[in-house]
Amino acid sequence: MIDRERYPVDPWRLVEKKYDEDGVSETIFTVANGYLGLRGNHIEGRAAHEHGTFINGLHETWPIRHAEQAFGFAEVGQTIVNAPDAKVMRVYIDDEPLSFDETEMHDYSRVLDMRTGVLTRDVTWVTPSGKRVRMIDERMVSFDERHLTVLSLEVTVENADAPVTISCQLLNRQDGAGIYAGDPMAAESERAAGPGKAKFDPRRAEKITERVLQPVEYWQDGLRSALSYQVTDSGMTVAVVADHVVETENDYSARSLIEPDIAKNVFRVQAKAGVPIRISKVVSYHSSRGVPARELVDRCRRSLDRVGVEGVHTLFQAQKEWLAEFWARSDVRIAGHDDLQQATRWGLFQLAQAASRADGTGVPAKGLTGSGYSGHYFWDTEIYVMPFLTYTSPQWAKNALRARVLMLPAARRRAAQLNEAGALFPWRTINGEEASAYYAAGTAQYHINADVSFALGKYVRATGDLDFLIREGADIAVETARLWATLGFWRGTNGESSFHIHGVTGPDEYTTVVNDNLFTNVMARYNLRFAARVVREMAEADPEAYAALVERTGLDAGEADAWDRAAEAIHIPYSESLGIHPQDAFFLEREVWDLEGTPAEMRPLLLHYHPLVIYRFQVLKQADVVLALFLQGNHFTAEEKLADFDYYDPLTTGDSTLSAVVQSIMAAEVGYQDLAREYFEHALFVDLGDLHHNASDGVHVASAGGVWTALVSGFGGMRDHGGELSFDPRLPSDWPELSFPLQWWGSDLLVTVTRDSLRVDVRSGDPVEFTVRGRAARAAVGEPTVVALAGQGPVRPGRPTLRQIEDARRDDGTRLSASVPVTTTSIPILAEYED
Repeated sequence: MIDRERYPVDPWRLVEKKYDEDGVSETIFTVANGYLGLRGNHIEGRAAHEHGTFINGLHETWPIRHAEQAFGFAEVGQTIVNAPDAKVMRVYIDDEPLSFDETEMHDYSRVLDMRTGVLTRDVTWVTPSGKRVRMIDERMVSFDERHLTVLSLEVTVENADAPVTISCQLLNRQDGAGIYAGDPMAAESERAAGPGKAKFDPRRAEKITERVLQPVEYWQDGLRSALSYQVTDSGMTVAVVADHVVETENDYSARSLIEPDIAKNVFRVQAKAGVPIRISKVVSYHSSRGVPARELVDRCRRSLDRVGVEGVHTLFQAQKEWLAEFWARSDVRIAGHDDLQQATRWGLFQLAQAASRADGTGVPAKGLTGSGYSGHYFWDTEIYVMPFLTYTSPQWAKNALRARVLMLPAARRRAAQLNEAGALFPWRTINGEEASAYYAAGTAQYHINADVSFALGKYVRATGDLDFLIREGADIAVETARLWATLGFWRGTNGESSFHIHGVTGPDEYTTVVNDNLFTNVMARYNLRFAARVVREMAEADPEAYAALVERTGLDAGEADAWDRAAEAIHIPYSESLGIHPQDAFFLEREVWDLEGTPAEMRPLLLHYHPLVIYRFQVLKQADVVLALFLQGNHFTAEEKLADFDYYDPLTTGDSTLSAVVQSIMAAEVGYQDLAREYFEHALFVDLGDLHHNASDGVHVASAGGVWTALVSGFGGMRDHGGELSFDPRLPSDWPELSFPLQWWGSDLLVTVTRDSLRVDVRSGDPVEFTVRGRAARAAVGEPTVVALAGQGPVRPGRPTLRQIEDARRDDGTRLSASVPVTTTSIPILAEYED
C-alpha cells in the first residue's frame, strides 16, 4: 500500500529516500501542533499542490449564493486561509539557485522523527562548476509553545570556497489574482476534465479569487521582521514576526527588505571549504477574532523575546520531553510488524498535531495539513477523534468539548431558525455557524447533536470530571435533548404510541432526508436519556449547580420526564422477514446498487453520479447501521450484529474514509478476522498510500482517530458500556502481541493482549475494576492482573456477497416490493443511562 523504496520501514520515523515533488508528501510531512501547521513544502518555496501555513480557525467568510434560495438555507460560507509563509529559505551558490529539477543530486533524505517532533531534510548536490554542497534543514512547530516554530538551515560547501547567499523570507502569497484557499491547479484540472468526468470535488476548499489578507503593520528591526493583516470579510487578524540567528565562522553580511506582502533577510557569505553556515529562523504567529493586528505583533515580539533569553535549543529539548510524555500515555505497540507500527505511530502523531494545542477551538477534519474540507470542524471529532483524546489525553478532550460549549449561542440560533427548540450544532463550521450549502447532506444530519452529547458522556464516564459536566457540559445535554423532543413526534400504532424522527440524514450521505434513520434514532435515545439523568442527578446532588443550570437554560421541571418518555418509545426499525435493522423506514424498498459492476474509474460515486441517481439505490458511502452497532453495542444482540453486518457491509462503497475503521471493529467482533485485518490496513495506509487519491488535500484525521479505536476497541476489544470497563480481544492470527495505555478515572493503565492472555498493569492511580469476557477482575499499582483467554471468539470464513443479499431479497419477495414489513422491536435496555 506504500512505496517502500521511497518510504522504508522505520518504527519511529517516516523516512523519504527519493525526492519527488508531490502533494501527498507535502501532506504527510506536515509539522503542526493543533494551532499552527506548516505543510511539507520544501524550503526553496515551491509547491506541487498547495502552499500551506495554516492557523486553526483563521478563516474568511463569503456569501453562499444558492441557485434557488429557500428559508433557513446556510447563508455564510467559511474557509480556512493561508497565513503568511515563513518556510522559505532559498540558497544560492555562485549566485545560482538550488533547483531540484536541474541539480545533480547525490544524496537525499527527509525524516519526520516522531520522538523529537522535528522534520529534517539532508541533501547533497553538486553545482555545474563541481562544488559539492551539503544542506541540512530542520523544521519544528512547538507543542510546548503553541505560537512558535523554528526553521533552521545549515549549508556547507565541502570541497571549495564559494559565495553563498541565503534568502530568508516571510511571504504573503497574495497578489489580488491568485487562488488562496484550495489547490492552485484546480481550475486547470476542471477545464481539462472531459465530458461526463468529474469537474469538481466538494471535499476541497472553496476558491477565493479576491484578496483575502489586508496589510496592517509591517516593519524590519535588525534581523527581526514583522507582517500583520486583517482578513477582508471575517475581520480576523493575524501577525507573524520572525527573528534570525546566524552561526558561522565565515565572513558574512546581512541585508533586509520589507514590503506589505514580503519581508526578506538576505545573508551573503564568503564560505570557506568545509566551514558550515547555520541560520536559525524563529517565528511566532498569533491570530484573533477581535484583537487589533498591532496588538498581535506585540504578542509575537514577546514570544520571540522569551526565546532570545532561554535559547533556541530549549525549544527542541522541550519538544522532545513533551513527546516522551505523549508516547508514554498514547503509544500502541504491535509486536512483530514494524510496517504497521510505523504507520500506527504516524497516525497517532497526526492526532497530536491536530488536537494537542487546539485549546478550545475545534479539530479540523484535515487538521492543519491542508485546506481540504475548507478547514471545517465536523462530527468526525466527537465520534472518531474524541475517544483517543479521552482515553489518552483527557485535557485535550475537554478542550475539544469546550469548543462546542462556545458554539452553543450559534447552535441555539440555528435551531430556532429551523423552528426547533434547544440547539442544533452545525454539520460543518469554523465560526459556529452552519456552512453547508447542501442541506440534504448537511443540515439534515441532525445526529450531530447526539454525537456531541455522546462524546460528552464518554468523556465524563471515562474521567469522572463531574465539575466540567456541572459547570458547562450540562448545557449541551439539555439543549441537544430539547431539539429531539421537538423534532420528533408521537404516532399511535396498535394501541401503542411510538416516537418518530423524520426528515433527517444519517452518517451515510448516499441516503438523505429519510424517516427514522436507525443511527439517528438510537443516538437520539442515548442523548435524551443522558440529559434526563444529568438533570436529575444535579438536582439531587448539587441543588446550587442545578439552580444555575435552570437560570442559564430556562429548564422546566417536567422536561426530564418528557425526554425519558420519548427515549423509551423511540422507534427502532426492524424487518422481521429479513432479520435485520433497516437503515431507515424505506431503505429496503430501494434496488441494490451493482457495486461489483461499477467501473473503478466511476468511483467515488459522488463525483460521477447525480445525487438523485445515488439516492434511489441501496448503496452506502459509509457505515451507518454498522456504526450504531458499535457505539450502542449493548442494545443489539450478537445475532443482530452479525445479521446487520452481513447485510450492510457489501453495500458499503468505502467512498468515505470514515468507514473502514468501523467495519474493521465490527468485523472483528462478529468473527470475520481476515476482513477486520483488511479494513484496518486500508484505514492505516489511507494517507501514506494515498488510497483515496486525495491525501494531497490533507490528512484524514478522523480515520487516524479511528485507527486507534480499531486497535483498542476492535482487536483489543475494549468497551465501556454503562460506565463499566470491559475487554473481549480479537487479535489477528499473526499478531503475537498488542499493547496500549489507557487513562481511566485518573488511573494510568497498560493493557497487553496476547493470543492466550490479557494483562492489565496500573502504572499510577487508584485500583481499577474491569471484566474480561464477562469475568470480573481488578488491578492495582504493583498488582497486575493476567486473565487467560480461551480462544479468540467466533471466527467466520467470509461475509455474504451482494448477489447473496439479492437472492435473499428475491426469496423473501421484497426486492422491489411496494412495502417491506417493518416493525418496532423491543431492544433490551440496560439500566445505565449512558448507553
